[in-house]
Amino acid sequence: MTPVKEILAEMQNPSAEDIKLIEKAYAFSQKAHEGVTRYSGEPYFIHPAAVAKILAQMGMDAATVAAGLLHDAIEDAKATEEEVQKEFGDEVLFLVDGVTKLGKHKYRGAERHAESLRRLLVATSADIRVLIVKLADRFHNMTTLAHVPEHKQKRIALETLEIYAPIADRLGMGRIRRELEDLAFPAIDPDAYQHALEVRKLKTKETEVGLKKVQREIQEALAKQGIKDFRTDVRMKGLWSLHQKLKRKGDDITLIYDMAALRIIVPTVADCYAALGLIHSLHKPLPGGFKDYISVPKPSSGYQSLHTTVVTDGAGIVEIQIRTKEMHQQAEFGIASHGSYKLLGPAATQGAVRNMSLPWIQNLIPNLLNFTKKAPGKEAPANVPRWITELAEAHAGNTGSTEFVEGLKSDFFSHRIFVFTPRGDVIDLPIGSTPIDFAYAIHSDLGDHMNGAKVNGKLVSFDTTIENGDVVEIITRESARPTAKWLDVAVTSMARRHIRGALELSERRLPSAPMKVDTRVLRKKASKEGKKKKGKG
Repeated sequence: MTPVKEILAEMQNPSAEDIKLIEKAYAFSQKAHEGVTRYSGEPYFIHPAAVAKILAQMGMDAATVAAGLLHDAIEDAKATEEEVQKEFGDEVLFLVDGVTKLGKHKYRGAERHAESLRRLLVATSADIRVLIVKLADRFHNMTTLAHVPEHKQKRIALETLEIYAPIADRLGMGRIRRELEDLAFPAIDPDAYQHALEVRKLKTKETEVGLKKVQREIQEALAKQGIKDFRTDVRMKGLWSLHQKLKRKGDDITLIYDMAALRIIVPTVADCYAALGLIHSLHKPLPGGFKDYISVPKPSSGYQSLHTTVVTDGAGIVEIQIRTKEMHQQAEFGIASHGSYKLLGPAATQGAVRNMSLPWIQNLIPNLLNFTKKAPGKEAPANVPRWITELAEAHAGNTGSTEFVEGLKSDFFSHRIFVFTPRGDVIDLPIGSTPIDFAYAIHSDLGDHMNGAKVNGKLVSFDTTIENGDVVEIITRESARPTAKWLDVAVTSMARRHIRGALELSERRLPSAPMKVDTRVLRKKASKEGKKKKGKG
């Protein structure tokens, strides 16, 4: 069982008040869960204590760590909301209540899946800390998945892989995302898991000696250059990520260059670029293998690092990542690694979302309409900020569960590319996007009047697939309008939604055409009728 001292030791400079809050929450939770056991037969309190330690490691504030200790107290241990509020205040109760409500929704088909996603996203927008506690909760639960009844394991693993891991990824929480994927993998496809495990072991054995040699060479070069207080380590590719890449590469292991990455952590940004120069002087860089995420961070998560792929003598092709300590903390724990999560309440949330550089939250808010709008005779949920409801109503429209889930898979749960406007602004899009998706990602008016597109200065067709790093320019004309063919080209649900809206508007504006009458047919018919009358006469 995790002692309270271990949790406090992981926190970043806790105040006397913080320490008092954590110790109080620890004792309250331990008493509330007394006599309750997990599937493994262990005392239940092991779980909330472990969740609190994970949150402390992420760098979360005292209120969030306390919520981690108390997150199951109301639902499972029969503590009351009144007790939690009296002992710990409104802020901690809000977080505990948010996590409790999320826990009530399980993955059971498209309808429930959609509702679970809606609630997760509402919680994200209301207070990001609710979702971070839930991710820590899910992470620890996945470490003990083997003790859960077999018939439940695959459902929990599937929910983890399809909902929680992608959300962790979009929050920039790389470490949590990798571990959630690898913990879910064996329950999803045991055979594929074993294959990926064997492939990684084989590759590790082949390159282990060479990688250590490369690591020593770089360490010596950095020390000679006068760069101090650095550290290097080797990161092995996650098993689920390896499995996905093997599928894309036809199971050809020789085409996978990032099985092991050498990570270099240095004090300053200047040291990052100095280290890059040293590495390229020691080992030949692979053409197209350099990515500068320091000068151009990933817009979706703020991720920063230098990536270079080099050819070495002993270890073959090796990926090397160079970053500062702060960048490393951000890469591991994403949004949890800095202070914007501490903001609470509708007004603060608006600023927090803006500071977090997470445009995907606002892009997905229109899809929350079915959850956030008022039901007849009922008030909107109290914990949903007004600005969410206003954004939802601005994009009013019925979104069915299937369409909602498919939209999230394409817009939210897919791999991303980063492309540029002619002014140098970065636009974050799903892989496979076209100029149409790009135009609508900037503004609906730009998409609605799109007449042409240039990629890297060359005119291209609307169905051209945009690549990472492309510069895209949209040419407009006032009279230009979307066509039905655009629906076959657009990848993002946002673009398709705007195209359908524009097409429906055009149909309503068209005047009803008068029926065309063929006079020759009428004359022929009249002649026949005249002959019949004469015959009767």
